[in-house]
Amino acid sequence: MIETATKQPPLAGIRVIELARVLAGPWAGQMLADLGADVIKIENPDGGDDTRQWGPPFVEAADGENLSAAYYHAANRGKRSITADLKSTEDQDLVRRLIATADVVIENFKVGGLVKYGLDYDSLRKLNPRLVYCSITGFGQTGPYAGLAGYDYIVQGMSGFMSITGEPDGQPMKAGVAIADIFTGIYAVSAIEAALIHALKTGEGQLIDMALLDVQSAVLANQNMNYLISGTAPTRLGNAHPNISPYEVVPTADGYLILAVGNDGQFRRLCAILGLETIADDERFSTNKARVANRGEVRRLISAETLKLQKADLLKACEQNAVPSGAINTIEEMFADPQVKARDLRIDLTDAAGTIIPGVRTPVVLSETPLRYISPSPRLGEHREEILAELAELERKASS
Repeated sequence: MIETATKQPPLAGIRVIELARVLAGPWAGQMLADLGADVIKIENPDGGDDTRQWGPPFVEAADGENLSAAYYHAANRGKRSITADLKSTEDQDLVRRLIATADVVIENFKVGGLVKYGLDYDSLRKLNPRLVYCSITGFGQTGPYAGLAGYDYIVQGMSGFMSITGEPDGQPMKAGVAIADIFTGIYAVSAIEAALIHALKTGEGQLIDMALLDVQSAVLANQNMNYLISGTAPTRLGNAHPNISPYEVVPTADGYLILAVGNDGQFRRLCAILGLETIADDERFSTNKARVANRGEVRRLISAETLKLQKADLLKACEQNAVPSGAINTIEEMFADPQVKARDLRIDLTDAAGTIIPGVRTPVVLSETPLRYISPSPRLGEHREEILAELAELERKASS
């Protein structure tokens, strides 16, 4: 699962300049680094990426040095760090010189925020016509909200996501992680790779306009279509599914588990497990359409029987009878799961000082061009001298 030394990762030779902080931009940068790109993270010398301080917990070196918050390490593996104060004309020039040698720029400043530094797309494409420039903002480059700052939590609310998440009689709920940021980072990688293919074919770069609100609204998937077709806005159903029943959390004698009954045959087999054979042919429950219409009664009948069984026994019976079901793990239990272990999801990387920092690999497995995991997240400005020496050599070769 981890990269072998004999094969190059797919983006080897691609250089990315990351002018981004917090999560969406850095998440895209980390994925590109795992895919083999050389990602140079440019950070403010006064503290660097905001997430370096977003703890506890913090990663501690063997000598006690604070290596930044765990949050920072979730999104910055495999990069090199150099500091630059964008208010300094000297550092602005340094960043432009770096971008002249790059294939990709990722930035998440407010719309127009980099114009005053000469680091906007229109300025930089004159310097580097093949540049792929990915701008990540809350609301995009156009529209009435374009000038506003965007935050994941607010976007989860504005997108409609929170209106369909949570218990029907409770508060609208956000997700447990910043899904608008993460989805935007992933979509950004897809867009960057498409633009890189175009640039490699034609020599022509382009601007990528990524907006958190666009992404979070788009990934509502079937719930969007439920509204567009019916004209009725979906509402919160707790753990129930809007289009399938029973597809939800059910109680057992010693906890909870998930039933994911996706068709009538699976429902019939579940009824046999629970001693409810007679309801499988009841017209109120015999089809998924009928079960969705009568979901409250389905829940009552099923839960009355699952409460009589131990969680492990019901999971085993479901597995033996091809009824989709699953445990509800804590994150600790997830990492201990034998399937997760077999897939090498956890990785441990050692920094230059010998500190081992754990992480989670990008969930992509390529047979011929495996991803690489070569270094944990960098210290602030760790690679400055190395990057400056490389830049000088590249410029010397270009001028000779």
